[in-house]
This record gives sequence, C-alpha cells and structure tokens, in this order.
Amino acid sequence: MCEGLRVKIMEQSRVSAPPHSASPNSLPLTFLDLPWLFFSPNQPLFFFPFPFSLSHFTTFTLPNLKLSLSLTLQHYFPFAGTFVPSPEPSKPHIVYSETSSVSLVVAESSDDFSHLCSNHARDANRFYSLVPKLKSGKKKIPLMAIQITVFPDSGICIGLAYLHILGDGRTFHNFMNTWAAYCSSQQASSFPPKSPPFYDRSVIVDSHGLEEVFLKQWRRKKTSFIDETKVKSSSSSLSDLVRATFLMDPTQMEKIKRFIVSLCREKSQPEHLSPYVLTCAFLWVCLLKTHQLTDNDEDVHYKDPAYFGFIAGGMTRLQFPVPANYLGNCVGFGRASAMREELLGEGGIVVAARAIGGTVKKLDHGMLVGAEKWVSDWEVMNGSELHVVATWSPKLKLYETDFGWGRPRKIEEISIDKSRAISLINSREVDGGIEIGLALPHKKMESFTMFFNQGLNAIS
Repeated sequence: MCEGLRVKIMEQSRVSAPPHSASPNSLPLTFLDLPWLFFSPNQPLFFFPFPFSLSHFTTFTLPNLKLSLSLTLQHYFPFAGTFVPSPEPSKPHIVYSETSSVSLVVAESSDDFSHLCSNHARDANRFYSLVPKLKSGKKKIPLMAIQITVFPDSGICIGLAYLHILGDGRTFHNFMNTWAAYCSSQQASSFPPKSPPFYDRSVIVDSHGLEEVFLKQWRRKKTSFIDETKVKSSSSSLSDLVRATFLMDPTQMEKIKRFIVSLCREKSQPEHLSPYVLTCAFLWVCLLKTHQLTDNDEDVHYKDPAYFGFIAGGMTRLQFPVPANYLGNCVGFGRASAMREELLGEGGIVVAARAIGGTVKKLDHGMLVGAEKWVSDWEVMNGSELHVVATWSPKLKLYETDFGWGRPRKIEEISIDKSRAISLINSREVDGGIEIGLALPHKKMESFTMFFNQGLNAIS
C-alpha cells in the first residue's frame, strides 16, 4: 500500500487552555534558548498499545485526550504560543495569550502497527504520515503541533513537532507527563501537576555575555531558520532511508569497559567511563567504520579530525541554581574530537572513550567555557555523515509516560532522518539499558548492524 493510503485524516482542530487560565504575555529567549534557533524541529512519535475499536477511540478516548491536553496547556501555555523573530534591536521571544492554541490532527491508519514498533530496519518514509506539520509564517511561527493517529484494534501514535526553543528534553518530558497524568486521572478536571512549571527567566544568568554573541549569529541566518521550521511530510532524498533500533544493556556496557581497561594497561585509562560514554564511544567507531566501508569517498582525509557532538545537562554544571521545573532550556553542547585515522585503528574505542569522557569532564568543570563557539562548532556536524551527533538523553524516563493504556510500545525521533543524528533514550525492556535510534541508507544500515554485532561479540 502506498504511503498516501495508509493514513486518513478524520479531524483537524485547535486546542487551547481553559478560558481565563492564561494571561497575555511573552517570554524572552535566554542565551541557553538562542542556540536552538539554528536547529530543525524535534519530531518524536510515541506508540502506545490500544486494542480497542475506532468507535471506542472516537467516543471515549479522543474527548479525554483533548480535555487533558487543554488542562495541560493551562500550565504549559507557551506550548500553545508562537515564536516572534523580532527585528533589531528587539530580541526574539515567545508570545502567548488566552486565545493561543495548538494544532491537533486526528487520523486513522491502516498501516501495520507492530511493524512500525519493531526494532529491525523499516522504511523511514512510512513514519512521515504520522508526523504533524508546523505551518510557519514570516512574522509568527507556531511552537508545537500534535497529531494523534489511531490504528484500530492495535494502537495509538501521538506525534509531535516542536521547536527546541520551547525547552530542553526535561521540559518536554514534564509536559508529556502532565498531559498523561491528566488523561489517566479519574478526576481530570481537578488533577494538579506535582510540580507546575517555573517561568522566571531571571534564574538564567548570562555572566559570559553569550546572549549578544548568539543574537548576532541568529540575525545573520534568520531567513534560513524560518525555512527550516517548515517540516515536510517526506523527502525524495530519504527514499532509500531505513530506521532501526539497537539496544545496549548494562552487561554489554560493562564488557566494553573491561575491554577498554585491558587495552590501557600501559597507559592511563580514559576519564569518566560512564554507561553513556561507553555507548557513545562504541557507536562512534561503528558509524565511522560503516561510512569507511560504504563510501569510498576520495574527499575524506583520514588524517582529519572527526567530531562527536552531544547534549550536556546544565542543572548540575551551571554555577547558578535552576529549579528542576524550570520551563526552558538548561543544556549545553559538547563536541569531542579525535583523529579519524586513530578512531578507525585497533584501539579506536579507547580513543573515542578518551575524547568523549574528556569532553564530559571539561563540561563538568565549566559548561560555558568556549560556549561562544557552540553554534559554529555544531554547524560543521549538522547533517554530516563524517561526524556524529547524539540527541535526547537516557536520563529522561520517556517510557514511563502512561496515558492510561500502559507504557509506550515504542518511541521514535523522526528528525534524525534529516540531521543524521542518533537518538539515545532509556530502554523500555532493560533497566539501565540504552535504546539507540538510527536512520541510514539500506546498505549502510546492513553494514552498521554487522559492525555493531561483531563488535559486541568480539569483546564478550
């Protein structure tokens, strides 16, 4: 069945907070929000088991989803707002009012729910009909759109597209948890969030003068940002792309750690061999080997540096306190660097772990040191197959999100198709495990799978 026949739009509407629950206001972007102006929207898909009929969904489930979303927006009202790219000298900001609303599309899919929720390689284009579209204008840009797709007698997919300037993964996770809690509550109208969001921007202290640095960079590229927010349903450049999920469990992480230690008997061990660093180091080497095997690109110079970028949490790294329920971004950027030739060598995983772990330690000592280069550093990596970027965080317990139908069957981040990033979230099945989401052309996915499995077998 072709993609266009898999999903039928049942309803298009807008959902706003209850009347008189949000006063007209605006939120300026802080210096920690501004770098995200240079990135495309996030596009997470949450697949939930739902063994009920379409009539049950439309009669009982859908009204509750709408009501609970409305109740959530009374606390997270900026999610229904718009981004205003103000002309100089004003700063860009988020605007919301009592009439602000979120676009909601309700659809029915005849696709194979179990197939979409599996881990093996699947056609990436089959997911795009589940992704909502952010319809952007030049003066105001919506911050979030939602699509709820029902697979009768099988499941529900809640798809979102949102601009990262709204907040980091922690903020998004708090939003989803509040929506899910309202939806699953027996008395939804009176259910209060455990920790309502905190909006005071004064807690973010710009002691390094980074706001003006990022604003200058933003003003030079404002037009390209507006174009980037227009999310396409599919792309011919992704026609051969497949997406797959891999699992790294604690036992495998420990084996990788012991393997690295054994290779460093006569040298100092890499710093900070955490589960995250071990997983990223292993993936970095596997991906570089994959591209080396399949590209045969004469323009690639193996004596050049390769980069691994990741998101660094700021709650424990910044020198000023930020409440855990702060609504906004409180993360920084880390970029590890190593010579490609060394990463592809016999001790490549040690080189990778040393580079990533060392970068983590530098961020621990001063997250904002060198932050003026965040945007330029990451522009080199965005969409590149020569470098690797990791998005999301296993520390966010995304699989604990429960709307009343049980935990998600699967979570996919669709934006990695274009950015060529990898997503790292907590495992659904294994406590302490990390679930790795990856999108590659079909032949490269086969090669990566081979390197991934052979690499784990070699150290077992």
